[in-house]
Amino acid sequence: MEIGISTFVETTPDVQTGEVISHAQRLREVVEEIVLADQVGLDIFGVGEHHRKDYAASSPAVLLAAAASQTTRIRLTSAVTVLSSDDPVRVFQDFATLDGISNGRAEIMAGRGSFIESFPLFGYDLNHYDELFDEKLDLLLKIRESEKITWSGVHRPAINNLGIYPRPVQNPLPVWIGSGGNTESVIRAGLLGLPLVLAIIGGSPLQFAPLVKLYKKAAAQAGHDVSKLPIASHSHGFIAEDNQQAADMFFPSTQASMNVIGRERGWGQYTRASYDAARRFEGALYVGDPETVAEKIIHLRKQVGITRFMLHVPLGTMPHKDVMRAIELLGTQVAPIVRAEISRWEAEVEAK
Repeated sequence: MEIGISTFVETTPDVQTGEVISHAQRLREVVEEIVLADQVGLDIFGVGEHHRKDYAASSPAVLLAAAASQTTRIRLTSAVTVLSSDDPVRVFQDFATLDGISNGRAEIMAGRGSFIESFPLFGYDLNHYDELFDEKLDLLLKIRESEKITWSGVHRPAINNLGIYPRPVQNPLPVWIGSGGNTESVIRAGLLGLPLVLAIIGGSPLQFAPLVKLYKKAAAQAGHDVSKLPIASHSHGFIAEDNQQAADMFFPSTQASMNVIGRERGWGQYTRASYDAARRFEGALYVGDPETVAEKIIHLRKQVGITRFMLHVPLGTMPHKDVMRAIELLGTQVAPIVRAEISRWEAEVEAK
């Protein structure tokens, strides 16, 4: 069971002071967060790609590379790379470079992206939303398979027997498919034999169990070894010394962030009642003391089949010291509880 962190590197106004920190400051803070995550024994750190004023990381590979030379063990991934509006050649080159700097710790999490600001920025038509992703994923995987490629498509100039460099340390460079729960994307990941990441940020995590089964069924039908395909989740959450403290600290920035996105997408107001409901044991928020969060992660592993859990923190803007403390608690207290119980449980299941 792998445990780690994901972040979107937000620079939204502080809910207490109204202050907006610079992109530069938040980027430097995230490097410190990655270094700490490595020091406390976490397995993975993911950085999401966005192209708008209230997010600082338009180039996750560059940010992850800044932390690569200061870390030794933690794996470094995008979360996600908006592949539909990017060039697969550059994506591969950037993450192959990161893989070299980190000596084999880079990963790509490819997705369509739930934010669409990158499409007009790079000159793509949203009417081609699905076909762009399919075509570019095909190219990315072909680059991964072969040093020299010949390829042609509709939305990018053809490549005729050209080499793509540098080559990564890992062979193959890991490519995951990120999904918000879309059936089609889950089946595609299974058919291709690619690891799956589910964004579990609402409702009950148990609702994703059928999608995991569908993914495994598609993978098996395509001839892939299902036992070798990891399945990850990315879920909002926060950890503090006790449940009430964690709940009270995480709510203000969560409410502010959810309401900004909600206004853009036509959602209703995000209230404390909605938040508290999501904090319940069957809810999608992983907020509480270390024991509470560990119990929810263990439940997710046993009931849904998740083998990698990524806690998304912060949501919105929170004091850096509070985020650092949450990362420390995840690594030093939550992860040992989860790993011990999952090891015990898996041994018990195998014995039967």
